[in-house]
Amino acid sequence: MAKQDIEIKTQDGTAGAGLFRPAAPAKAGVILYMDVFGPRPALDQMAERLTGHGYAVLVPDLFYRNVPYGPFDPKTAFGEEKSNAALSALSGGTTQDMTIRDGGAFLDALAAEDVTGPIGVVGYCMGGARALNAAATYPDRIAAAASFHGGNLASDAADSPHRKAASIEARVYVGTSGIDRSFPPEQSARLVEALRVAEVDHVIENYVGMAHGWCVPDHSVYDAAGAERHWKRLTTLFAETLA
Repeated sequence: MAKQDIEIKTQDGTAGAGLFRPAAPAKAGVILYMDVFGPRPALDQMAERLTGHGYAVLVPDLFYRNVPYGPFDPKTAFGEEKSNAALSALSGGTTQDMTIRDGGAFLDALAAEDVTGPIGVVGYCMGGARALNAAATYPDRIAAAASFHGGNLASDAADSPHRKAASIEARVYVGTSGIDRSFPPEQSARLVEALRVAEVDHVIENYVGMAHGWCVPDHSVYDAAGAERHWKRLTTLFAETLA
């Protein structure tokens, strides 16, 4: 399993990305939408685990418009005034519409590497909503979309993913933290209703006892058992949809 650092031309510039390939020819491609702390060894580790299941995995830098930045330590970044302000500026300045525009370039980058066929997307934290919006924007190319501890999936914002549910053709899985201020119960109910009305094949699962960020190994709230449960759900989703 080898990582290749690549550059992706987008409408707004050049995004750096890590491309991870399995030893054998990839059976499908996956785009991993990062959390707010950006590309780093912990996300590389997660991408490598997916390559072990036979997928080519692309991990793009969604904050490429603002490089250089960081690095950030997830265990301390929000507790330090300087890094907290930097993270707020990066996340607030990288809109959903920007990432939606980038999505076509990400998909084309996989195709340019001979990774064709249906694509899966998965996002963590801020990446969760972006994965769902990608599925809505590129329904002919994305067959599976997953969000884990994603925030604002059904907010009042105009770019909230639930508003585009009717455009989603992918199978959707949403894993939520037991208690998460960024995705409260009223948003969960709103997302369920939007997906149900749009007849999207979906599952929304509540990980009771897990805190926001539990899947990612360098988070202070990482939970090994909860992370393994997430891996089981994610790999099953991709196995059933990306054949």
